[in-house]
Amino acid sequence: MKRIRKYYYNTDTHRFEKLEVAWHVRLFRIIGFLSASIVSALIIVSIAYKFFPSPNEKELITEIEQLKEEYIGLQNQLNDMDKELHDLEYRDNDIYRTVFESEPIPDSIRIGKQYSAIDPSQYAYINSDKLIETIQHGVDALRNRVKIQKSSYDTLEKMVQAKENMLKSIPAIQPVSNRNLKRVASGFGYRIDPIYKTPKLHTGLDFTAASGTPIYATGNGLVEEAVYDHSGYGRHVIINHGYGYKTLYAHMVKIKVRDGTRVRRGQIIGWVGSSGKSTGPHLHYEVIKNGKKINPINFFFNDLTSVEYERLVKISASSNQSFD
Repeated sequence: MKRIRKYYYNTDTHRFEKLEVAWHVRLFRIIGFLSASIVSALIIVSIAYKFFPSPNEKELITEIEQLKEEYIGLQNQLNDMDKELHDLEYRDNDIYRTVFESEPIPDSIRIGKQYSAIDPSQYAYINSDKLIETIQHGVDALRNRVKIQKSSYDTLEKMVQAKENMLKSIPAIQPVSNRNLKRVASGFGYRIDPIYKTPKLHTGLDFTAASGTPIYATGNGLVEEAVYDHSGYGRHVIINHGYGYKTLYAHMVKIKVRDGTRVRRGQIIGWVGSSGKSTGPHLHYEVIKNGKKINPINFFFNDLTSVEYERLVKISASSNQSFD
């Protein structure tokens, strides 16, 4: 390509002369051109990066989306565990309140408890996969703790249910209506035998009552024996309450239940009489614990006040003659 020459008109010589450009001017022009080109290129590249992500950026965007999905999954798991914890907290409070009569843990402590802050810097250079793995381990550990705690409460709930059943089964009321406390005629211990007139161990309590007075089961249980004995207890009933407890009701005029009948506390099982070895209408009542006959006076805590109980203890302790 032929080089183009530039001329200018010299007013002093009135002639066209060849235009000569100094080298430093040429240098400045070259630098200016290069600077403008570089700036333009940077602007174009920045616009391109803004609207057209690079392969690395595309990979990062994909990884971020995966992290979001995994985070949402973990958050759902945490929400499910939160519901389980809420259920455990409710059961915990309910058990404390109704069974053990203890103050439940207040919500202010459950919800307001402060935990040590997590230092984000420790995760600054951890690979995202490693971070997810760490979080997943934490979630798994929390899930395992919830599972163990739930199992513990299930066991505790069964124990509470068993305790409730036991409390319903243990003899805890008087076998006949005795609000005025005047029907206990002979207590547990050595008493004068009404027939042989000699001291003899009296293994129960004698309640005087008119023939036909209702007799009540003193606790839940299963009728083990409902028979007539001519020489001893006469018509009598033995109830097996479980937990090592049995009760015996003797000298009935009539029995209402049969062997194998399941009875509840307060249910009528027969009526007072004077059958068997008896000197008059009364109920002979015994409490048997693990095969040993014990003083029934200690098992009237459900229907007596403390004052009435002390009074009944004094009455039953007096030395007198038994009715059988």
